[in-house]
Amino acid sequence: MNQIFSKNFPVTWGELHRDARALAWRLIERGPWTGIIAIARGGLIPATIVARELEMRLVDTLCVASYDHQAHGEAHVLKAPAGDGAGWLMIDDLVDTGATARIARKVLPKAHFAALYAKPAGKPLVDTYVTEVSQDTWIHFPWDMAMQFVRPIAEQRGA
Repeated sequence: MNQIFSKNFPVTWGELHRDARALAWRLIERGPWTGIIAIARGGLIPATIVARELEMRLVDTLCVASYDHQAHGEAHVLKAPAGDGAGWLMIDDLVDTGATARIARKVLPKAHFAALYAKPAGKPLVDTYVTEVSQDTWIHFPWDMAMQFVRPIAEQRGA
């Protein structure tokens, strides 16, 4: 699947931490939870922050491969926890096209699925999220970025 990303949404470490804490606030009343399942890799850091905020120590992973830098590939499961997800909180950084979310729902249909960010195509598959962004937006997570000079927006548009 090829998408065109016409917008960029950079997320700093501070913003990611703030959004993960906001997610924890939304989830605290919905528990208690047996534990957290982080969807690797993007969900690992948000899951760690949520686990800290909810004072949870039992964390597992669902390992799904579907992305390379700016292209979506066919998603497949590399590792899954046992069970159907009942009582578990499953966390990812982003629900985008829904490819990973559909696999996660199939593997752990009873888990509560939460994400920091949701795009319209994937939004129906997630139970709780913090921020919605448009489908044509590429989210730049802090673990994928380095500090560098960026031309002003007006200059980029040829103004």
